[in-house]
Amino acid sequence: MDVAVLAGVVATAMFAISHFPMLRKAIVTRDLHSYSLGNLVLLNLANLIYSLYVFTLPVGPIWILHSFYVAVAATMLALYLGTGAHRSDRIRARARRVRRASAHDALPV
Repeated sequence: MDVAVLAGVVATAMFAISHFPMLRKAIVTRDLHSYSLGNLVLLNLANLIYSLYVFTLPVGPIWILHSFYVAVAATMLALYLGTGAHRSDRIRARARRVRRASAHDALPV
């Protein structure tokens, strides 16, 4: 195994391991309120497009890393939609707007 492939394997393992705490917390707690639906959708779309490039490359660590990223992004989007986090985000945003409006109304003129 040459140095470049070894570096790719080591980096792939490190990148994958760094995602496990986030993924575990999301799966165990089902609390995805800190995530944005727009970001998760964009991430999945970008992964889909990037896959067109990655899978034209020779089989190697990049295939494993990208496949892992695709699986994590898809899992996070599925959990986000499955837990209803997107609905509660809209409710919290509406509550913030109401609080801001009422605070603005309370200011002396």
